[in-house]
Amino acid sequence: MQFLNLTDFQVSPSPKSIFMTIDATPQTQVDTDPHSEIEFTPGHEPLTLSDSQNPLKRAIGVYITVHGHFYQPPRENPYLDAIERQPSAAPFHNWNERIHHECYRPNAFARVLNDRGNIVKIVNNYEYLSFNIGPTLMSWIERHDLEVYQRILEADRKSCDRLNGHGNAIAQAYNHMILPLANQRDKQTQIRWGKADFRSHFGRDPEGMWLAETAVDDATVEALIAEGIKFIILAPSQAQRCRPLVASEPNLWSEVGGSQIDTTRPYRCFLKKGRDRSLSDSWNLEPDPDAYLDIFFYDGPISRDMGFDSALSSSHNLASRLGQAVRGDHRPTQLIAVATDGETFGHHKAGTEKCLAYAFDEEFSHQGWTVTNFAHYLSLTPPTWEVELKPVTAWSCAHGVDRWQDDCGCGGGGLWNQQWRRPLRDALDWLRDQLTKVYEDTGKKFFRDPWLARDESIQIMRDRTSTNVDRFLAQHQTHKLTAAERIDALRLLEMQRHAMLMYTSCGWFFEELSRPEGTQILRYASRALELAGDVAGVQLEKGFVKRLALAPSNVDSFKNGAEVYRQLVVSAQISFEQVASHYAISSLFTSYTTEERVYCYEAHQLDYQQQRMGSLTLAIGQLHLTSEITRETAHLVFAVLHLGGWDFHCCIQPFAGRRSYTSLKETLMGSLKQGSAAQTILAMSQIFGNQSYSLQTLFAEERHRIMQLLTQETLTRLDQLYTQVYRDNYGVLMAFHRDELPAPRELQVAAEIALSHRLLLALRSLEQETSDAASDRLDASLNHLLELEAIATEANHLHCNLTALEAKQILERFIQRSLWQLLHFDSKTAAREVLRLERLLDLGQQLRLNLNLAQAQELYLQWLQSSQDSSQPHWLRLGQKLAVNVSIA
Repeated sequence: MQFLNLTDFQVSPSPKSIFMTIDATPQTQVDTDPHSEIEFTPGHEPLTLSDSQNPLKRAIGVYITVHGHFYQPPRENPYLDAIERQPSAAPFHNWNERIHHECYRPNAFARVLNDRGNIVKIVNNYEYLSFNIGPTLMSWIERHDLEVYQRILEADRKSCDRLNGHGNAIAQAYNHMILPLANQRDKQTQIRWGKADFRSHFGRDPEGMWLAETAVDDATVEALIAEGIKFIILAPSQAQRCRPLVASEPNLWSEVGGSQIDTTRPYRCFLKKGRDRSLSDSWNLEPDPDAYLDIFFYDGPISRDMGFDSALSSSHNLASRLGQAVRGDHRPTQLIAVATDGETFGHHKAGTEKCLAYAFDEEFSHQGWTVTNFAHYLSLTPPTWEVELKPVTAWSCAHGVDRWQDDCGCGGGGLWNQQWRRPLRDALDWLRDQLTKVYEDTGKKFFRDPWLARDESIQIMRDRTSTNVDRFLAQHQTHKLTAAERIDALRLLEMQRHAMLMYTSCGWFFEELSRPEGTQILRYASRALELAGDVAGVQLEKGFVKRLALAPSNVDSFKNGAEVYRQLVVSAQISFEQVASHYAISSLFTSYTTEERVYCYEAHQLDYQQQRMGSLTLAIGQLHLTSEITRETAHLVFAVLHLGGWDFHCCIQPFAGRRSYTSLKETLMGSLKQGSAAQTILAMSQIFGNQSYSLQTLFAEERHRIMQLLTQETLTRLDQLYTQVYRDNYGVLMAFHRDELPAPRELQVAAEIALSHRLLLALRSLEQETSDAASDRLDASLNHLLELEAIATEANHLHCNLTALEAKQILERFIQRSLWQLLHFDSKTAAREVLRLERLLDLGQQLRLNLNLAQAQELYLQWLQSSQDSSQPHWLRLGQKLAVNVSIA
């Protein structure tokens, strides 16, 4: 952003809007100051500054950097490469999805509101935030919301254009490993993976890197320098002493160990010549002038206030708090930098992305401040001070990095202790070292340089297509690998990926090992040792579990880490047979094509036959499964018997030839014709053995879907029953409400269920029938609209609370789709279609569905700013219904 001093150019500034608060309530009106500085946006007349006067070209005045560390612990099932449903995140599928809805997406489309709560502008906060997004989270966003993903990339490109080639995005060490506790090789891989992943998204090399928990030591600094990282961001408490780079007395250090370091400038941290990694105290050694890392320290008090106090309650409060850090000592330039978890902006503190948007768009320019990022500021103001860091530190532990290895008290609560941390760390270190032996001994058979292959395997983590995997193996293989060798080579790399993921810091962060975070890293460990056994035949599980037994749990039902592993980890392991059973049982409710994708497995159906006999249904099939990750395969035969209701009996075995398979089909189909479930199950047991699978062994996602299908008939009968009760007693209910008497609960419940069911049916019909031609669509939707309005009127008269989540989602989806079609196609019936949309919006309010209109607002605002037809009365009315300030047209 460019700021000009108006006293030099005699330009009248545009009137300021109100200060933005998170609830859109005005706090104060900004007085227009003829001597203030303004931000020149596309709406202002462009002016040209000489480089000496331009704060984007030369360090002049106060600069502001707000850094958001956006990160979520990886939650994918190690066997399925997908996040399964997490009930605690309801009504969303999982916590990534919930936080995305509350934070990541709102920051890509942050609202600036006026004093009536109408949208004035939408700001992409990522265009002004300094930010890092954890690689595993970034891949999730790319997969699940491509629009937001592209907004993030666009924001970085625009910040590069604005800030002389220095983008807002910085990299992150790959999976949030505490680098001071990692061995040297893992440090290197974490940094290289983080850089490569960043490059694959943003198309450029990162200048800076965020360290998990800002955990750092000398060896980590050395690794960062070796990999070409220019700067990092740390907490002020991590500095020990500093001095000017050019000083008359070179040994004149200032001690700043109590967070006294001046955070308004960058610092240079040198490696020491002849430093011995085994020595923690190397202060007396001479610095190496050619080996250094630049460091920014964020303002600690303001950053804490953003996360835990009221600094983000309004843009005025935020600017006032930042202004308190500005040094009034006439220095030519200074940087006020703050850093916090990115999830603060919308998830931890609801709506605060609006505070940021207004601050970036108006408030900071009103203060005469320039919004920048660390890389850009470093290009304007290279460090003039040197800093030495405390030996081993992090931003969230007062005891160095003990939070991730010892019972230091951080993260504890109540009577629980964290004595499990050290045994967990020791167990994983033991497993890592065992896996290292397996990888080196076996990997050298396949890879010219096994560790280089591991470092570069990030290339196939985001693109597992056969072409890309072939290209990668061709670069690293010692010889042309056979099919079996290729599988083992990929197994080894996958083993090492999980050996990295098992060190994700979240596993130690909280108070108990059996929490989801601790269980997750144990699942990664389990998958790694399983792959080691598949490749090298080594049995590591017993030794690992023995060490976990030394980790005491605070939960009586677990006792120790070994029981956590047995109860929560082993039970979650998945085999090819389980994938096949999932496919088999699901096939009774899904018409599978020949080629299907089941999570991260390719399922090729070679044969399938289904037969019904009374209440019994039998399906027999032949299936070829291929893992998309390791390319290992399995050729399996399945038979599944549905006895009705919740009872399933499924058996799996390897394919033993066509003759055996044909005999199996004839035997089982023959037993089914006798109409005896017991006879059929007996025949299945004789052929397949005693191992069987049921509905309970299905993956949770599909199990829940089938459970809903199985209960649908019962629910339909209940809906009909409640509807009849409601109709028979409608007059009685009306009498109670007319006389303002409490209605009998049974009758009130019947009315709510009946009307909710009627509402859902009407909305489903609306969505389905309006996919026809435009004229038919309009007539059909108006007919359904009359029915929906009648339902809303009836529900309001009877004080019914219709809270059907599906109804809300259908109406949101229909409004957004209808608006998109209306805005993107020249319609002769636009006025009528706008009226229909207005009625639908009113309907959402009458039904108290609390519709989420965010994407509809974004569509309308984007159209409004470019359309030549936006001044028509019907368009203006629609904008008002969508809470958009139509005057900006």
